Amino acid sequence: MAEISQLQVEMAIKGYICPYLKSDLVSASAVKDIAIDGGRVSLKIELGFPAAGYVETLAQALRDQVVALEGISDVVIEIGSKIISHTVQRGIKPHKQIKNIIAVASGKGGVGKSTTSVNLALALAAEGARVGILDADIYGPSQPRMLGAKEKPQTEDGKTMTPVVCHGLQSMSIGYMIEEDNPMIWRGPMVTQALEQLLNDTNWDNLDYLVIDLPPGTGDVQLTLAQKIPVSASVIVTTPQDIALLDARKALKMFEKVEVPVLGVIENMSTHICSKCGHEEHIFGAGGGERMAADYGIELLGSLPLDITIRENADGGHPSVVADPEGVIAQNYREIARRVAAGLSLQSKDYSTAFPNIVIQNT
Repeated sequence: MAEISQLQVEMAIKGYICPYLKSDLVSASAVKDIAIDGGRVSLKIELGFPAAGYVETLAQALRDQVVALEGISDVVIEIGSKIISHTVQRGIKPHKQIKNIIAVASGKGGVGKSTTSVNLALALAAEGARVGILDADIYGPSQPRMLGAKEKPQTEDGKTMTPVVCHGLQSMSIGYMIEEDNPMIWRGPMVTQALEQLLNDTNWDNLDYLVIDLPPGTGDVQLTLAQKIPVSASVIVTTPQDIALLDARKALKMFEKVEVPVLGVIENMSTHICSKCGHEEHIFGAGGGERMAADYGIELLGSLPLDITIRENADGGHPSVVADPEGVIAQNYREIARRVAAGLSLQSKDYSTAFPNIVIQNT
C-alpha cells in the first residue's frame, strides 16, 4: 500500500468549508502542520478567531475528511486560536494594550444595541478571548446596570483607572463615576473629551477585543471615534422595522466614509414567540436585516428574538450569555461572536508591532 502523502491530506482537508471563514482551512492558511506516521495523521490547526464552541465540530469534520483516505487508521487534531491586531484608520496609532476595537452602532435608539453589545462581548469571552467593553454613551450609560457592577474604578497613581471587571469582562463607563439618576448636562466638546479619557486613561490589560457600545446617532461621539480612536471594525444593530433600518443605513454610511470596515448587521427583535401559546409573530416586520445586508454586500451576522428573558437578564445585571450559558439565546450570541471575530480575522493585519524602532544617532 502506497504511503499517504501530505498533498492527499491537504486535498482531504480542502473538502471542508469553514462556515465562519467561508473557505477551506488550507486556503485560509489555518493549517500549520501536517505530520504523517504510517496510518496516523496529526494536524495542527490555528484559527485567527476565538472558537471554543466550534472546536469539537471542526475537529470531527476534519477527522471525517481525512479518515476517508485509504490507509488512515488514526487522526489526531490540535486546534488553537491566535488573535492578532488588524489595521485601523489611517493616521491613527493602534492602542498598545488592545489588539482590536470593535464599534457597535445602530444610528437609532431603542433597538437593543447596548444589550447586544454586552452579550457580544461576553460571547467573545466565552469563546476564549480576552475582552473589554467601553460604554461610550456619556448621556445615557447603561453598561453598569447590565453588568450588575456598582463599584467605582480604582486608581493607583491618581491619573489612570483600573477597569471594573464583571463576569470576566474588563469594563469602563462614565456610569461608574456618577449616581445612576444623575444627568450629564455637558456640551459636545466635554463629551468627546470624556470618551477619549475613558479609553486612554483606563489600564486595559492585554485585550484581544474591546467592544465599544456607541450612543445613537452620527454626531460628536461617533466623529471622535472615527478621528481619534483606533477602530478595527464595526457592527450594525437594527430591528426589521423600516424606521430603524433608515438610521442603521446612516450608521453604515458613516463608517464607510471614515474607512472603518463594517463586518455585518445583527437583526434584533426579529420575531416574537408567545410564551403561552407558541405563536410566532414578526412584530417589527420581517427580513429587514437580510435586505440591508444584501443591499450593501455585508453579512447578516445573526437574528435575535424579541424575548422577555433577554430584557430581564440585562436589567438584572446577568446578561443572557452568563445567565443561561447553555440556552438557545446564549448560543445565538456565541454564533454571532464567532462570525464577527472570524470576519475581522480576514481583514488586513497590523504588523507595526512586529518591527523594531530604528533610532539613528550621530556618533
